[in-house]
Amino acid sequence: MELQRIHHVAIIASDYEKSKAFYTEILGLRVIAEHYRAERRSYKLDLALPDGGQLELFSFPDPPARPSRPEAAGARHLAFVVADVAAALAELSARGVAVQEVRVDEYTGKRFAFFADPDELPLELYEA
Repeated sequence: MELQRIHHVAIIASDYEKSKAFYTEILGLRVIAEHYRAERRSYKLDLALPDGGQLELFSFPDPPARPSRPEAAGARHLAFVVADVAAALAELSARGVAVQEVRVDEYTGKRFAFFADPDELPLELYEA
């Protein structure tokens, strides 16, 4: 087996409309498809990432909170590559998103910083 790339990452939102606005309006991801699945009382929103991958945004009735602090086992965060971390953080901050300060990766020397989606899912910007 030879893995080629990540096809998609799935995220469950506690407030679908709020998360949909965050990922489409603030992060600027393009909607590929949106479906309401009545039998599950759930939306599934497919969003395009610039590299061809996708984010799937789901809604389910009353999902449990995601344990993240202290950090729990499992997926830790989702990272996006940007040309300029400081400029991207300034854009996010201007749109009301709380951002952390820029740090430098001790192994690569690249700049990075964290912010969160509406459900406090940790997201990272990593400089190209």
